[in-house]
Amino acid sequence: MTAPRRPVIAVVGGGIAGLSAAWELVTSSDMATGAGPPIVHVLEADNRVGGKLDSAEFAGRTVDLAADAFLARRPEATELCEQIGVSDELVPMGTTGTSILARGRLRPMPAALNLGVPTRWWPLARSGLLSPGESLRVTKDLVMPHLGAAAVTGDRSVADIIGERLGRPVVERLVDPLIGGINAGGVDELSAAATFPALITASQRTGSLMRSLGRLPRPEGSGPVFWSLRQGTASLVDRLAGRLVDPRSAWDVSIHTGVSVDAITQASGDPSGGRTWSLTLGGINAAGITGDGDGVLAVDGIVLALPAQPASVLLAVPSPMAAGLLSAIDYASVSVVTLAVPPDAIDHRLDGTGFLVPRTSPIGGRPALMTGCTYLSRKWPHLASAGTELIRVSVGRYGDERHTRLDDDELTAAAFGELAQVLDIRGGYSDSRVTRWPGAFPQYRVGHLVRVAEIEEAVAALPGMAVAGSAYRGVGIPACVGSGRSAARAVLASLGESGR
Repeated sequence: MTAPRRPVIAVVGGGIAGLSAAWELVTSSDMATGAGPPIVHVLEADNRVGGKLDSAEFAGRTVDLAADAFLARRPEATELCEQIGVSDELVPMGTTGTSILARGRLRPMPAALNLGVPTRWWPLARSGLLSPGESLRVTKDLVMPHLGAAAVTGDRSVADIIGERLGRPVVERLVDPLIGGINAGGVDELSAAATFPALITASQRTGSLMRSLGRLPRPEGSGPVFWSLRQGTASLVDRLAGRLVDPRSAWDVSIHTGVSVDAITQASGDPSGGRTWSLTLGGINAAGITGDGDGVLAVDGIVLALPAQPASVLLAVPSPMAAGLLSAIDYASVSVVTLAVPPDAIDHRLDGTGFLVPRTSPIGGRPALMTGCTYLSRKWPHLASAGTELIRVSVGRYGDERHTRLDDDELTAAAFGELAQVLDIRGGYSDSRVTRWPGAFPQYRVGHLVRVAEIEEAVAALPGMAVAGSAYRGVGIPACVGSGRSAARAVLASLGESGR
C-alpha cells in the first residue's frame, strides 16, 4: 500500500510572522491522513531572516536596531518563547515611565492613561502638558454627560473621537505621540477599530469617555509590561530559526535566504497526484531548492507572509480582488540613529525609558525631526556600562520623509543636534550607527479592518493559501506571531488537516 503523500507548504517571507507560521505548520499538524507533518520551505528574498527584527554589535554590546521589546501581557510571543525554550532568557525593563516634549520642556507622562488617553483629570492637569485653559476644556467630558454615539456604527479615526470629547491639545500632545508613534502615522487618519477598539466601544456609551476607559478591566497580575531577551529581542528570530532546522527535530523544514518568489500560478495537470501551486523562484540561491534548475517549486499550500505591496504583486493573477485591496495599503518609512554618549556630557537627568516628541513640539524653533528617544542602557540593565550611555533616536513617520533625503552623516548630525538641545549635551558622541527601515509600518486607516476581512475572504477562496504579517491586524511582535500561526492553521485546514 502506498504511503500517504506529505504535503509541501511554502512560507513566503522569513520575518517573525513567516517563521511563526512555519513553527505552527510542523508543531500543530495532526495529519489525520497519516502522512506526517508537512514539508515546509521558508523562502526569504533577503540575505537573512528576521525581517524588521535585527541587531548588531555596537559599543561593545548587542543592540536591537528596530523593535527592542514586546508586550508581556499579550500571550502570543511569550507562549512562543516558552515553546522554543527561551523563557529563561526573558528580561524585564530596568525602569518605567516616559516623558513628553511639550510646552518647551520634557514633562513626565501623567498616570492613569489608556493608550495615551487620560482616564482621570487631576494627573493630567498637574502634568503641565496642557495650559490651564486647555486642562479646563477636558473637564467638559466629566461635567457635561455625553449622550454617546450608539447610533453611529462603523469605524472612526482616533483623533475624531478624542478630539470631540477631550479637545485637540490632548490629541496632539498625548494620543498622537503614543498611538501615532506606535504606528508611525497620524491619529487623524488612523482607524480606532484597528488600533484602539476599546475607544469605539467607550465612545458609544453615555457619559464620560475618560470614565468609560478607566472602567475597562486591567490585565491581571503585576508582572512586567514588556519583555526583551538577554541577547536582544531580535535573538528570538535566531532561536526560532534554529529550532525549525534542528536536525534532531521530527519535522522537515528548510530555510532559504536569497530566494525570491517572482510569480505564483495555479498548477495544471492531474489534480489527484500533482501539487496545487507553482512558484517561480529568483534570487541568488534559487537554483539550490528544486535541484533541477528550472526555478519552479511545486507546493500544496502557501503562507504569504509579506508586506502588502509585494503580496499584491504575487496575488495579481490568482486573486485580482485581494491584490487590489492590498495595493491600497500605504507604508511609512522610519530610521533609527543609535548613539554612544559619555554620561558626564549629559546635563539633563535621564528619567524613565526615554521621551516622545509630538509633531507640534518644535526643537530649536523648527519642526522636530525626531519622533522619540530611548535611553537604551537605562531601559535594559544588561546594556548598561559605566562609561557610556546608549541612546536611540527615532525619526520619520507617515508624511514626513525628511530623513530619507539625508545621508547617514547628515542624519546623525541632525538627530544628535536635536538630542543635544533637549538633553543639554555638551560635546559629542563616541560612536553612532544609522539603520533605515523603508516601508516598515503599514497605515491602518479608517475602514482598515473591513479591508482586511475582504482580503482574507478573497484569499480563503484560493486552495491552501493564507496571508500573514503586520499589514493586517497589528504591527507588534505578538500580533505578527499570532498572524503567522493563524495563517498556518488556515492552510492546514484547507488541506484537510486538523490542528491539535
